[in-house]
Amino acid sequence: MSDNMQQPPATLRIGDIAPDFQARSTHGPIRLSDYRGKWLIFFSHPADFTPVCTTEFVTLAQKSAQFSALDCGLIGLSVDSLYSHFAWVRAIEGKFGIKIPFPIIEDPNMAIGRAYNMVDEHSIDSSAMRTCYFIDPKGVIRATTNYPHDVGRSVDEMLRIIAALQITETQNMLTPEGWRPGDKLLQKTPLLSDEISADDDWFCQKVDIK
Repeated sequence: MSDNMQQPPATLRIGDIAPDFQARSTHGPIRLSDYRGKWLIFFSHPADFTPVCTTEFVTLAQKSAQFSALDCGLIGLSVDSLYSHFAWVRAIEGKFGIKIPFPIIEDPNMAIGRAYNMVDEHSIDSSAMRTCYFIDPKGVIRATTNYPHDVGRSVDEMLRIIAALQITETQNMLTPEGWRPGDKLLQKTPLLSDEISADDDWFCQKVDIK
């Protein structure tokens, strides 16, 4: 790498500890580490009052009980001010009759967004941010998703990811393509050759979990 070429910023990866922070939110001051002991989805959106973000927040609010049933909290983030967040929350309630039950934090200097690689280190705005971090009760990043600003996320997929992460941890098994809660799981591949049976019943074997 040339001496005059800037080193790219480090990227958070699955298995990293989610960086802690304290910020103002629509629910008052919060710290990420306050959520230790439960699952958490920390997600960014490009801006308040934008159409795609509004549809996401309406659906997240409508399905908030399903996240609570999985012992999973939600925290939203954008660079907009706290006052903009409050105005947007009121507008959503007025137009859709939906209250936003989770906090939205402000990040006007993009410090949190940059720490989480939600926005490029040298960006002057947040137009590229639509990122989710799925964080376990120990504060470890277990999955991430990234979307461009003009493509909305699937809230059902967010729920599915959390449920899949939880069941693979408790059952020590795998989830197949398109797995949904209640579906069969996959057995893990044996690590030792003497654990592999002659009839290949270990290979891609789906089983029910009682």
